[in-house]
Amino acid sequence: MPQQDPAERRVVVTGPPRRTRRTFGYYRPRTEIDEQTTLGHTYVRSLMRTQLRAALTVFAVLVLLVGPLPLLFAAMPDARRLEWAVLGFGLYAPLVLLARWYVRRAERNERDLVRLVEDR
Repeated sequence: MPQQDPAERRVVVTGPPRRTRRTFGYYRPRTEIDEQTTLGHTYVRSLMRTQLRAALTVFAVLVLLVGPLPLLFAAMPDARRLEWAVLGFGLYAPLVLLARWYVRRAERNERDLVRLVEDR
């Protein structure tokens, strides 16, 4: 075996790679939303639809809860104290619970969208 001359040795220099990875097949839902593509529009429309569904649910419960009260009050004209008690105290707790449910539902819908966008 012939010996190599020390001057002919190869030196390996490490550094940052010269080539960058291609990102053609890389899926980015966040850029889909930012660039307002069809898929991004679908994501946003889906979030808006779920938020609207939650709002309509709250509105329907509110109508069912508060809507019959004028008829009830008209049926009992002598019960002024009962009217104020129902309006002042009887509706407060259900309205607070309804508002709390709506806020939690809206936040959960947004978290679900973020989880969907971040996981892919």
